[in-house]
Amino acid sequence: MLTDLNGLHHVTSVAGAPRTVDRFWREVMGLRRVKTTVNFDDPSVYHLYFGDRIGTPGTVMTHFPFPDADRGTPGTGETGHVAFSVPPGSAGDWEAHLATHEVPVTRETLFGETRLALTGPDGERLVLIEAEDGRTPWPGLPESMAIRGLHSVSLRVADRADMLPLMHFMGFSETAQEGAVTRMSDEAGGPAHVVEIEHRPDLPQARQGAGSVHHVAFRTADRASQGRIREALAGTGHRVTEVRDRDYFQAIYFRTPGGILFEVATDEPGFTRDEPEETLGEELKLPSQHAHLRDDLASRLQPLE
Repeated sequence: MLTDLNGLHHVTSVAGAPRTVDRFWREVMGLRRVKTTVNFDDPSVYHLYFGDRIGTPGTVMTHFPFPDADRGTPGTGETGHVAFSVPPGSAGDWEAHLATHEVPVTRETLFGETRLALTGPDGERLVLIEAEDGRTPWPGLPESMAIRGLHSVSLRVADRADMLPLMHFMGFSETAQEGAVTRMSDEAGGPAHVVEIEHRPDLPQARQGAGSVHHVAFRTADRASQGRIREALAGTGHRVTEVRDRDYFQAIYFRTPGGILFEVATDEPGFTRDEPEETLGEELKLPSQHAHLRDDLASRLQPLE
């Protein structure tokens, strides 16, 4: 069993119009844009990061916004929803806030928790879960309702039996079952340490597009712990990529038996490595291999403001 993972690091989605994505996550969800950069593999596309004041691992939602992307088709082999923790008793304030922004929302109860299911600008399913969470939020919304960080992700699969052994190996154990959903937590438990396995053999295979989660990233401390994880995964037959330098963390990737893309990302060096905390996310930052494209990209990328 892996012992060097520490819950969720970030979640990355495919999106549509970048300005729409930026406004939704800052103005509606109340997060800070902590980094404005581009996709390593396609620098003509932004990579936008949103989170708390400094983009602490476990608080970050990121997007690849392709302006002309077709909507994804929901199904199995993908992340069903991304959930964020909000303070107990804040659901009513969130319902009123979302109504002012004309965002559809439904109140639900699962595992004894009050949850608000809402739809993002690209049709993605997001969930707000009332939970005790001591993390300090970005003051984009009143503190009494502001998002504290990631709570959990749902992993929608056709065969639950394929996913459980992997999650056990990654240090997660079943803590509850309700209907088709199995809740799992790692040893730390609590927000940002939870996944929900959603068993949906009735659904077709998902097709990725705008509104689809591209990958779920789990957290580890540094390159040394990441190396141990990579060796352990490869030793159990998983096809793991080489370490990839993502400027703000180091990353390795592998696919689950059901086809969901997982990442393991390091906590270091963080988002303040190339700009001060006070102005995080305000300036376009480029990976070194794309620095020579700055003038061209500045003219082609849609302004966010």
